[in-house]
Amino acid sequence: MSTQLHTFMDLFSTEFPVDDGTVVIQKIIIPIIQRDYAQGRLDADVTRVRKRFLQALRAAVTESPITLDFVYGDVDVNGVMTPLDGQQRLTTMFLLHWYAARRVNAPEDDCAFLQNFSYETRYSARDFCARLVGSYVPSFTMPISEEIIDQAWFPLDWQKDPTIHSMLVMLDAIDETFGDVPDLWERLKEGAISFYFLPIRDMGLTDELYIKMNSRGKPLTLFEHFKAELEHSLRQISGEIANRIMKKIDIDWTDMLWRYRGDDNIIDDEFLRYFRFICDIICYQEGGTTQGKSDDVFDLLDEYFSPATEHVGSHIEKLENWFDCWCRLPEASPTAFLEKFISHEHEAGKIRVENRYELDIFADCLQNYADIMGNGNRSFPLGRIILLYAIVIYLEHWPEISEEQFARRLRIVNNLIQNSEDEISDSENRSTGNRMPTILKHVEEIIRTGEVRLDYERSLNPTQLQEEVDKLNWLSVHPEYSEDLFALEDHELLQGQISIVGLEHPEHFARFEKLFACDWDKVDCALMSIGFYGQQEKNRTHYQLGTKSKRNTKAWRSLFHRSNKSVGFDETKRILAELLSSTEEFNDTYLDNMAATYLDSCEQQQIYPWRYYYIKYDFFRPGSYGKYTWENYAEAPYHFSVMMTERKWSENTYQPFLRAIDESKLSREDMGQRLRLGNRFIVAENGGIVLYDEETRQELVRVHVPQNEDKIDVENRVESLKKAYTTMI
Repeated sequence: MSTQLHTFMDLFSTEFPVDDGTVVIQKIIIPIIQRDYAQGRLDADVTRVRKRFLQALRAAVTESPITLDFVYGDVDVNGVMTPLDGQQRLTTMFLLHWYAARRVNAPEDDCAFLQNFSYETRYSARDFCARLVGSYVPSFTMPISEEIIDQAWFPLDWQKDPTIHSMLVMLDAIDETFGDVPDLWERLKEGAISFYFLPIRDMGLTDELYIKMNSRGKPLTLFEHFKAELEHSLRQISGEIANRIMKKIDIDWTDMLWRYRGDDNIIDDEFLRYFRFICDIICYQEGGTTQGKSDDVFDLLDEYFSPATEHVGSHIEKLENWFDCWCRLPEASPTAFLEKFISHEHEAGKIRVENRYELDIFADCLQNYADIMGNGNRSFPLGRIILLYAIVIYLEHWPEISEEQFARRLRIVNNLIQNSEDEISDSENRSTGNRMPTILKHVEEIIRTGEVRLDYERSLNPTQLQEEVDKLNWLSVHPEYSEDLFALEDHELLQGQISIVGLEHPEHFARFEKLFACDWDKVDCALMSIGFYGQQEKNRTHYQLGTKSKRNTKAWRSLFHRSNKSVGFDETKRILAELLSSTEEFNDTYLDNMAATYLDSCEQQQIYPWRYYYIKYDFFRPGSYGKYTWENYAEAPYHFSVMMTERKWSENTYQPFLRAIDESKLSREDMGQRLRLGNRFIVAENGGIVLYDEETRQELVRVHVPQNEDKIDVENRVESLKKAYTTMI
């Protein structure tokens, strides 16, 4: 088999063996059996490919020459070449040479070869090519397509021909790309763009096979374009590497990904999503951020796998290793491997992830990592990227790390991820900045060594890092409590951070689980009977408490996770510890008795702190979000409101003492802060209630609730105000 390097020009002056002799190509004819010219289509995939192809050709004529892929074709005894593969590139070459010749008014003899290129897919396409290479010369003062359509020789119905339409689009794109290249024609004549031409008879192909191959008529997919560009880049670096990786893509990696194929029964999208993941990791490891960058897979190829890339060798190695590592698993599949270490519930030797996430994080990546069209859609959050990265690091180094070591180290990483929501960022626009480069380095060290260092700057949550160090040290002395501790970490309200329980009383580990297996409303009341366990938020008026709703865990999680966003964590911990120390077993009856004992004590002593009302009347306890507001808790503890939303007041907010007096008159318009009585209204204050005239805003009646010297009610405020209210209405 012989191959020769050609330009589009010299293809028409070279002899090729045909039968027992040789023949010079006289014409290139795109036969009827071929599909329409497609590189000028306007859909997103083709537009992307067209732009990249033309940019590569521009670089060839302005920087360094380029050699395109093989063109295969049949040359008959009359010197007519019909392309088997390469029709699209040949057509683009025809249009580019025509454009370059017309730009410089090249002599007729120099560009006569253009008359020997024709289409037979439709008569209109054939006639259009003939008109172009005739006497027509564009003015180059307006879009070429518009000027051509305005020509008298251009019938209106030609616009319906898909080949002609594509050629017009391509001509405009060529003009946009090469309009400022003054020596384009000369550079083409010098051979800046070349390709290998191989007659199909040299390949041993028959005309029947030629017909079958061309009858497919399907455009190349995005993935096929991607593979072609990847192979082209790899071959410029090493033919051996290109052969090895392309074989793996077609066989080993496809076999591994096959179980994850979609309804289209192909693995193209799945492959490209994992490729995107690998490129993003490379970006982070090299100190960059993916924010604001193109995530088009072809741009990623250029950035990380072109021969000119500084670290292209290590990038290729990572690409190969990170696909290979999933192929050499001892388990039957990646799913089987991952389910050994990840669960939706607490299981020994496994980390727990939320039910909204797939256990097979690899499948999640393949299906959801990103929009393969490069539209910036990220449905695979940064925390999942870090977790998958940790797993791949283990797979890369699995002979060095035992499964037991990996399970323990993965637990540490998972705890850190779950408690570093504020720290995990790849945006330079946030106050935290891009922490991903440091985080990935930190996580790799944990997986490979088991060491948790505290000296990384701008990494994961420092509070959680310190806790992980403390737990490692504590377990080295108390290994018998490891499973109890891990079960506590996996509790849905803690998610890896156990500081609210602490390590001082390991007997509390199991008790916490038993306590929160009870009715959460009863837990809330039992805690409040010991003391005010809520925490003041940074805005100073909002307070976080628990909630009775088991459908919303966020309130309790906020209380149980130490944060610089709130004040009072240590008091919450003290009160919880007192409750956990009170018994080894918890049930609803026990908690009810605690609350009842507190209420009885208040009533017997005739003192009624605001906590009394909180426990006594269920509507004093906040809704799903567990939020109260106080203007001044220290000075006015009875003047508060119950919020029904997470952050802001709404029409459902209410002052609970007003609601206790007459819920039917509670004004939603005033966000539950008034009882409206016609032209009068009532508001609550720390000392009682006040009746005002609506029009004059003059005080009409003030009702005081008796209090002791410590400013604590000595009468049940609810009952007292109800009696006073009956005299007001």
